[in-house]
Amino acid sequence: MYCTQPIRRAASITPNKVATVFGERERTFQDMRNRVACRAAALRDVGVEEGGRVAILALNSDNYLECFFAVPWAGGVVVPLNIRWSVAENVYSLEDSGSTVLLVDDAFLGTAEEIREKTDQIKTCIYIGDGQTPSGMLGFEEMIAASSPMDDAMRGYEDLFGIFYTGGTTGFPKGVMISHRNLYTSSLAAMASLDMTQGGTRYLHAAPMFHLADGMASMANTIAGNTHVFIAAFEPGAVTAAIERHAVTDVLLVPTMISMIVHSRALNGRDCSSLSKIFYGASPMPEGVLRKALEALPDVDFYQAYGQTELAPLATVLRPEYHVFDGPQAGKLRSAGQPCYIVDLKVVDAEGTALPPGEVGEVVVRGPNAMMGYWNRPEQTAAALKDGWVYTGDAGYLDEDGFLFVVDRVKDMIISGGENVFSAEVESAVSRHPKVNEVAVVGIPSVEWGESVHAIVRVKDGEHVTEKEIIDFCRELIAGYKCPRSVEFREEPFPMTGAGKLRKMDLRKRYWEGKDKQVN
Repeated sequence: MYCTQPIRRAASITPNKVATVFGERERTFQDMRNRVACRAAALRDVGVEEGGRVAILALNSDNYLECFFAVPWAGGVVVPLNIRWSVAENVYSLEDSGSTVLLVDDAFLGTAEEIREKTDQIKTCIYIGDGQTPSGMLGFEEMIAASSPMDDAMRGYEDLFGIFYTGGTTGFPKGVMISHRNLYTSSLAAMASLDMTQGGTRYLHAAPMFHLADGMASMANTIAGNTHVFIAAFEPGAVTAAIERHAVTDVLLVPTMISMIVHSRALNGRDCSSLSKIFYGASPMPEGVLRKALEALPDVDFYQAYGQTELAPLATVLRPEYHVFDGPQAGKLRSAGQPCYIVDLKVVDAEGTALPPGEVGEVVVRGPNAMMGYWNRPEQTAAALKDGWVYTGDAGYLDEDGFLFVVDRVKDMIISGGENVFSAEVESAVSRHPKVNEVAVVGIPSVEWGESVHAIVRVKDGEHVTEKEIIDFCRELIAGYKCPRSVEFREEPFPMTGAGKLRKMDLRKRYWEGKDKQVN
């Protein structure tokens, strides 16, 4: 299982089919193969060796997709950087992964300069935009023109494909190691479960490409030989305009994005008749949003995908026939679907014993898509990966038909707008404020974001600080979506267990009273 093989296959059997569409630019699969092979040769020329790390910090584009494949073609390991993270967070990821080459587009030229000022880790910075190459950087287009296509390095199977950084329970990002087999098998499961093999499929990259969800979709659609269409970043009007202009059939969105589309004027006057499938995940779909979406797009099939980065990232799928509010299947809509083709899934108790249907425990998943582990994190790897099973940190139960219902989180994690936020990261940032004595961060219900980050702060004696000061202080340290959206000040001590651990469930309780789930 070589993640570069789909490029060779598509170029062999459909060389003149349009592979990528970005604005006015179209490239065929033969074009794509040649450019990927030349990009790989150029990376070798600047010192990328077998297993060398290459980071990408860029918005969505055809160039991003080519780089996604060129790095392993050269024998390297791809490290997609989160475009919403702070400079400090991405510097940490670059240094932790050992990345020496940074690929950057126009949107992040300033950020790249800040990164290079704060670390000596990056030896080569390569521009992958469409303008003039900035001073101090190499231009990938010029490098492609000067390079001859190289043979595929043929990394595959258990070789490391990429390090995908996610939030960390210790307050630092952790790198999920995904092998070629992990990503390839997850993508095959996506093809089958999400019906991606239908002829004429044109997939729109609207969700950010650094996310492994889009990475899986990129791989699955390339295996299927489908056409990739790109918009630089999500915006409701840009999505519907691209659907109309390029006859898009499939798109991956998080529920917050779907809500923004159906509650805006983005659909007004647009011909979206080509659209046949919407895949969504990262957080559950609020019923009100789904009702509105089904009403606004009655001819579109909706698929929910549940998983996590550690599963490359697919675990379960809820198919269109269960997206109904009436009839015998109506109750399945509140579930996350059934296990996809390649995985085993069970719900276990604290001792790891499988529980019968209807009993709540931790969701664990096993399959060829299960991560290799966390980069440089043996203890966290051992806690999350046991006997081949990934312990997801989600609490749920299975029904008699094998549908998974997620009801809470074992991990101290918040999902806001489809992004994972570990409370330890936020607490670490807030605690650095000189006037803060103690802080606890919890997720509270939000109509707009599903959950929002809420900080409960105890200020040092004799000090005073405002909500705005706390939030502004955090923005200098962590990504904006991780920062508290609200701050509560508290004088009494935090509730503690007999072992001296913070009882966050007591802090969360009043916000979630009257709800059947403790997560949104």
